Amino acid sequence: MAEPVLVKLTQDGRKVEVIDGWVCLAGAREADHVIPLVDHPNRQAIARAAPGATHMAGRLPLTHEQAAIVQGAMAAARREFDASPAGIAQRIRLAVWAKTAAEGAE
Repeated sequence: MAEPVLVKLTQDGRKVEVIDGWVCLAGAREADHVIPLVDHPNRQAIARAAPGATHMAGRLPLTHEQAAIVQGAMAAARREFDASPAGIAQRIRLAVWAKTAAEGAE
């Protein structure tokens, strides 16, 4: 298990970190991927509420630099093999999602 990677502190002082491939807020999992703001369905409201945000991780707005930190930490976490039950469950979940998405595209 890798050390948490600090991304930023929220205005109220909570840590946004990448822990085991997840973006976490105060230690609680928020997202397992990052979405560019231009691809987000609520981009206009997010841009008004969080000027400077270029990406979203769940409900967390990120700047370009913060998104780069997150993506680097997530890539590093994927390179580590997690043989724990949670790691195995995560890989199965991702495989099922990928298969479902591929079937939906047909």
